[in-house]
Amino acid sequence: MKLTIHGAARQVTGSMHLLEVDQYKILIDCGLDYEKDRSIQSNENFPFDPAEIDVVVLTHAHIDHSGNLPTLVRLGFEGQILCTPATADLTELLLLDSVNIFMNKAQKSQKHNRKRRGYNQNQQQPLYLQKHVMDTVERFVTIGFDRPFRINGNIELTFIHMGHLLGAAAAVFNINEHGEEKTIAFTGDVGRKGYPVLNDPAELPPVDYLVCESTYGGRHHTKGKTVEEALIETIEQACIKESGRLIIPAFSIGRTQSLVYSLNKIFSQGLLPPVKVFVDSPMAVSATEIFRKHHSLVNEEAREFYQKQGDEFEFDNLVYTQNLKDSRQVSNYFEPCIIISSAGMLEGGRIQDHLYNNIQNYYCTILFIGYCAKGTLGNRLLRGDPIVRIKDRELSVYATIKQTDVLSAHGDHEDLMNIARQQDKSKLKNIFLVHGEDTSMQAFAEGLEEEGYTVTIPEKEVSYIL
Repeated sequence: MKLTIHGAARQVTGSMHLLEVDQYKILIDCGLDYEKDRSIQSNENFPFDPAEIDVVVLTHAHIDHSGNLPTLVRLGFEGQILCTPATADLTELLLLDSVNIFMNKAQKSQKHNRKRRGYNQNQQQPLYLQKHVMDTVERFVTIGFDRPFRINGNIELTFIHMGHLLGAAAAVFNINEHGEEKTIAFTGDVGRKGYPVLNDPAELPPVDYLVCESTYGGRHHTKGKTVEEALIETIEQACIKESGRLIIPAFSIGRTQSLVYSLNKIFSQGLLPPVKVFVDSPMAVSATEIFRKHHSLVNEEAREFYQKQGDEFEFDNLVYTQNLKDSRQVSNYFEPCIIISSAGMLEGGRIQDHLYNNIQNYYCTILFIGYCAKGTLGNRLLRGDPIVRIKDRELSVYATIKQTDVLSAHGDHEDLMNIARQQDKSKLKNIFLVHGEDTSMQAFAEGLEEEGYTVTIPEKEVSYIL
């Protein structure tokens, strides 16, 4: 059995791991790598022949895990893509949105080339088209949680709840290789306990090898404040005391639903005076319908709220915008309000319109509720850049920039350590750390080694015989 880490090696994006068992090739995740030193087009340079991959196992829908699947299909992959039902639905939504983003970037590139240099054969082209997304979706084969699925005569796959996102799973493989039983688990992204809407991560069975994400290695989430308490504090300052507007960049899938549910609890309990809340994201509207479709996967608290008070994702003064006209009307709403818009790292979507119109507004607060990768506009604002470029203009930052981790969907250092602690040390041979910045991986590795675990931080495209 051979493991090769082809993506998210010593970085966060581009998760892609190849597991080979007797010439049978399994690709675990196939995410977009959008680190600042890579072009989107570089994602089509696979270090293997896509046609030789037998099956793909997808842990969850986020684009850094799923976003390069259509490229894989476009370049020759013909096998099945195994995932949970909710992951299949959310991934289709995200991939179709990616096509729109690629097309917009390609159009801007063409316009730029015509304006500056004339025709250029190397101008940016979309990584894939809607046709390739639909070809990809046709390959989805869905498997429920905790239901062993036999991939072939020697390989069995089981999906285990990992929280983090609706449908997100760890992939656990039981493998018979030449009569020897071997087990390996890929965590995907690990959620956290007590997260709004989502279930807590389930315990993994004992395995021989563990491939674990490390996004929050060495970092601990803020203790002592609930999600509602943290939101109340910011809303009270931004919208009530200052009579301003609060802009919350949030990914349309997962983060927005958890945020809306938390706001529902705040306003339905009368913990704050009514404030208009706009969810300006067509994708969030579609994603919320998928959450309703798979309502059995939400946590017990959310199900109880639904039974007693109705839909978790609807309340008075909440408005979902449907089109660009509605979105522009949000910009013209001058009363105190909360605007939730995507994308969370500010690298596209309608959030850029709201930033463009408000970044120089002293009575605007921008609240980050999630991780922003290096090189993104969100990361530049969080590090305190006084001037940022939005829509081809250099704008001074006068808005108040805040951040809270209470709605981070990633488990922190202790949550990650607990994933390892579930394992039998006498059985677990090695933990491979992926999907994290180098400092986070090193901190997580040190914590694991202090407790007696064997840890490897793989280099990209280095293979390990297991």
